[in-house]
Amino acid sequence: MSDLSDKPRPAHGLIADLNQRSRTVFREIVESYLETGTPTGSRLISSRLPFKLSSASIRALMGELEALGLLYAPHTSAGRLPTQAGLRFFVDALLEVGGLTADERHAIERRVHGHNRSVEDVLTEASTMLSGLSRCAGLVAVSKGESPSPLKHIEFVALEPTRCLIVLVTEDGKVENRVMEIPPGLTPATLRQATNYLNARAQGRTLEEAALLVREDIAAHKAELDNLTRSLVEAGLASWAGDEARADSKVLIVRGQANLLENVSAQEDLERIRKLFDALENKEEFLQLLSLAKDADGVRIFIGAETKLFSMSGSTLVVSPYMNAEERMVGILGVIGPTRLNYARIIPMVDYTARVVSRLLR
Repeated sequence: MSDLSDKPRPAHGLIADLNQRSRTVFREIVESYLETGTPTGSRLISSRLPFKLSSASIRALMGELEALGLLYAPHTSAGRLPTQAGLRFFVDALLEVGGLTADERHAIERRVHGHNRSVEDVLTEASTMLSGLSRCAGLVAVSKGESPSPLKHIEFVALEPTRCLIVLVTEDGKVENRVMEIPPGLTPATLRQATNYLNARAQGRTLEEAALLVREDIAAHKAELDNLTRSLVEAGLASWAGDEARADSKVLIVRGQANLLENVSAQEDLERIRKLFDALENKEEFLQLLSLAKDADGVRIFIGAETKLFSMSGSTLVVSPYMNAEERMVGILGVIGPTRLNYARIIPMVDYTARVVSRLLR
């Protein structure tokens, strides 16, 4: 994994003024870097160009591209490598992304298919599959507070005079529970009334949706509940809302970290990989990516220092959100790898996998 210069991102106006020869030379340098990870010199570029251009002319163009912040020379008299800004320009303006073949689409659908499987099993398989296809690390991040599975049943169960158990069952078969304090002397009839009321509003909705509906009912005085039952319902919802905000209420699935060690020999590269592994272990910080991709429409690409999580690891993150039946983002999935990713192949792979997972969650 080669290092990238952190020179400032060049002005878009200057980039837009690049002529076709400059763009072609720049594309060849980047594509050579993505293939080999090594600097590219004028002689190699000359042999790859679709038109004739002298080495002196190529060196002059490379100098102009370096002045724009798109290339840099790692050593004196060496060839050129793309800067982080250069890679971003290549991905945004020059990359030609093809579609997946029918066989590739069928392979993804077959691997991720969720028949008789839990949502977490589907997401784990998606992460494993992305790792295998990309030869990088595959990841899935989801907030349990935004669970894609609707609720099937809620129940309050008395445990002792001052405590009860709240049981949530989702349509995909998951069961979660919380113990909460209740006022002394609460009758079974009150627990049944709270149970019946919540089930009437929660079935077929996510926890977040059900909580919003209940709060609107109570605020508009539509809920025909006595004061004690209303307090019980509100306390129950509050206990779940408080849990959702905790880091351990979120799920992060990463598979294939060992792939990131392939073809890594230099000590500085090993150190960058170690820092990346540290970032992956820091679940709370890593799950900030959920908010980074929340408003994304399709695939988002973070290169190097564009996200502070990977600023010291020289890595690239390619992610796409996946949605539930209400077209609301419930998580992200994607690939973590070196900046030398095969972007043209991985971008459509991540995009299609997110679409398949979204369909399975409907």
